[in-house]
Amino acid sequence: MFPEPGDLPAETLQAIAKEMAFSETTFIYPAEKGGDVKMRIFTPGEELPMAGHPTIGSTFALAAEGTIVRGREQFVFELGVGPTPVSLEWDARGLSFAWMTQPLPTFGPTIVDRAPLAAAIGLEDTSLAPDRPAQVVSCGVPFLFVPLTTRAAVDAVAFDRRAMVRCCAAAGTGELPVFFFTTEGPETVYSRMLAPGFGVAEDPATGGASGPLGAYLLRHRVVSPEEAREMVSLQGVAMGRPSRIHIAIDGEPDRITRVRVGGRSVLVGRGELMI
Repeated sequence: MFPEPGDLPAETLQAIAKEMAFSETTFIYPAEKGGDVKMRIFTPGEELPMAGHPTIGSTFALAAEGTIVRGREQFVFELGVGPTPVSLEWDARGLSFAWMTQPLPTFGPTIVDRAPLAAAIGLEDTSLAPDRPAQVVSCGVPFLFVPLTTRAAVDAVAFDRRAMVRCCAAAGTGELPVFFFTTEGPETVYSRMLAPGFGVAEDPATGGASGPLGAYLLRHRVVSPEEAREMVSLQGVAMGRPSRIHIAIDGEPDRITRVRVGGRSVLVGRGELMI
């Protein structure tokens, strides 16, 4: 997170994000439309209208900077998708947890032909969950969700980008970031997210995908409405960088009324970048 980027042009912000080589880099500006701050989010490859992981991380960073004062319960980011509220929880040490409210989901096309999809990710057809579709879902940024049968299958995904682009084209979409998950294990889901089109080979935590993931699980009745209010996605294990993302979806399978993702973030360093 860069708290005072000044008037640097977009191409410089993009170059900084590429140099940082994190999944996302955020830049904080004074509010313009009634929120608390404006935030721009860049992957190494492009600017995003919203993202979850950097929103939660930037919330903790702003609390550490003192921009968010101790005890405050709500903070609003102005993002590309509009005002985005974050709910804050505190303990004796400071900010302990943050919940981001995301736009309501939109459900896009599904990939019908399973054989090319399995081939594109280096797996057998039997590794695709038999009763759940591979589908595009968005809560601000669209992702292709691919349900698999086991954790071993999720870990074994070997991505063929060109073949995956062909699968997306057959479904009527352009290239998308792909979110793989299974319900095997103690957590609600065990997951990975690959987004070479964003310049991100693999992301250890993807809050922008976790909201639509929760909506997918409720829409397809993988979880009950009660279970949907308290879910956890374990992501990043295959990278050696495990993350636990909390997901809360309110509503019914055919009427989702609120989408939230949350978690904790840890300050690991400070520094300066010479422009």
